[in-house]
Amino acid sequence: MTARRNQARHAAAQTAGDAGRRPGWRRGRDDLIEAPPADYAGYERPAPPADDAGYERPAEPPKADRPPEPQARQETRETWLKVGQMQFDYLIGHGLQPGDRLLEIGCGTLAAGHLFIDYLSTGNYYGIEFAPDALIAAQQAITEFGLQAKLPHVTLAGDLTFGFLPASKFTVVQAPTVFLNAPIAVISECLAHVTRVMTADAIFDFAFDRTGGAGHQAFTENFYHRADTLIDLAAYYGLHAEPLKDWDQLGLPQSKIRITRRP
Repeated sequence: MTARRNQARHAAAQTAGDAGRRPGWRRGRDDLIEAPPADYAGYERPAPPADDAGYERPAEPPKADRPPEPQARQETRETWLKVGQMQFDYLIGHGLQPGDRLLEIGCGTLAAGHLFIDYLSTGNYYGIEFAPDALIAAQQAITEFGLQAKLPHVTLAGDLTFGFLPASKFTVVQAPTVFLNAPIAVISECLAHVTRVMTADAIFDFAFDRTGGAGHQAFTENFYHRADTLIDLAAYYGLHAEPLKDWDQLGLPQSKIRITRRP
């Protein structure tokens, strides 16, 4: 347990040390906005840089034995709709109500967001994203599904400190994909700040790629974390973290953890 606490302290310290530099995935607002693809369901969020905050990078095998680099996912509209529906159904099954106020971290092209916007009361959906062209595609989704009157908020963010959001606002927070591409320092930054914008009884669900060994980075964009490392990191910030076993039973490649305030 002492070793885990030290890991948590290291992650928090790493976040503080990174405060003065802005990794490439946070420079979106300063980049030129290119036209998004016509099919927003096929948009692929750019991978974050290899800023692994001390994670172990596996030794590269000889070139002849190296597995092929993963090809960019060409998400079909069918897959886009299916994944979004699954995320929506899961939170509905856990008691999401129209009066809840939802913050979606890494809302992307609104695969699940368009369903949340339609279900929640007017103005109760807030999505933040790190890629400008994904937000343009999200606006296209709002138009296609006729959701303008629901007054959804979708906005660009440069980090995970949530400084521009009001305190004690959101009853539900979720990060469905962004932590799949995040080093431990980015997750630490989020946990250090997210409770400021959560109500006292709010929940925060996030997905992550799970490993039973040491946390590591695979290829150029995927980070794998131990569940107990993330649980201990949450505890470092005075939060309770619980693996969502019913999500694991769906047979999906990622696991989920739910964060709440400690009683």
